[in-house]
Amino acid sequence: MTEITVTELAALSDVVVVDVRENDEYAAAHVAGVTHIPLGEVVARTGEIPEGSPVYVICAAGGRSAQAAAYLQAQGFDAVNVAGGTIAWQQAGLPVQHGA
Repeated sequence: MTEITVTELAALSDVVVVDVRENDEYAAAHVAGVTHIPLGEVVARTGEIPEGSPVYVICAAGGRSAQAAAYLQAQGFDAVNVAGGTIAWQQAGLPVQHGA
């Protein structure tokens, strides 16, 4: 599976990022501009994810996003796991938003 670091992701523009954490985790802090689809809803909500360009999948540390990325790859998406997740994002001093 393809992975990207948080600093590599932060350097990109106009990308599709899907946050698969639970609602409370997302509300506490998330990367600006992401699409929020909790892991348990990814199968039902796959149609909300744009096709044709890479989809970067993020969670807290990289485990749930790896599961979601593997599923999306099996569905034909160019899915990329964000290594280290939002924990690494915040540790790198990158900006986050709060609230739903």
